[in-house]
Amino acid sequence: MKRVLSTSAGLALGALVLTACSATAAAPAGTADAGITARGLGTVTGTPDVVTVVLGVQTQGPSAKGALDANTQQATALINMLKSRGVAEADLQTSQLSVDPSYNPANGRISGYQVTNQVTATLHNVGAAGAIIDAAGEAAGDAVRVQQLSFSIDDDSALRAKARADAVKQAQAQARQLADAAGVRLGRIRSISESPAAPPPSPMYRQSMDAAAGAPVPIQPGAQTLNVSVDIVYDIDQ
Repeated sequence: MKRVLSTSAGLALGALVLTACSATAAAPAGTADAGITARGLGTVTGTPDVVTVVLGVQTQGPSAKGALDANTQQATALINMLKSRGVAEADLQTSQLSVDPSYNPANGRISGYQVTNQVTATLHNVGAAGAIIDAAGEAAGDAVRVQQLSFSIDDDSALRAKARADAVKQAQAQARQLADAAGVRLGRIRSISESPAAPPPSPMYRQSMDAAAGAPVPIQPGAQTLNVSVDIVYDIDQ
């Protein structure tokens, strides 16, 4: 009797498993798990109207105080020059100040000190950047360093809006192509998301003013590329 009951229970359990498997296989294609994902990339170009330049003043001396005093004098002259040429207080920032010992390679002892003071200036007149860099050499002399120069667009909202619209259109076209190739119909849009796109490389400029002495500094902003990536997920209708 016990063997008959066990066999009957096993048959019932097997039938239940088969029924569940049949229900899963027969699920319609339009369930939440079925979908088409497409990605579009919108790319636009614009002319930079802002230049950010990092100017450094580097001095050396046998004592930390002497090197720091000399640096303070020349850095102050540099900052006053920038202000006199219309750079606003809010567009000037001290980005680095360091006092480092120098060592004698023969005995490893401290032989002096090096002081570096870096000022980051945001210039809203790209055309004036070359003249300002020239003036920096006059203000701080051989101690000045041009550490970095990069370009940007002050208000890129209109450009990004166009890139975003182009990315959506491209993703929609790609989704239709995928649906046609698979022989299915696109359903409703399930989600739209914008993914961070890799920023374009910034032009760099680094040298001491000694290399450019006696010659004007040419500044060419060129064009800047803005990218927007959009992902759209569609349901599938059959």
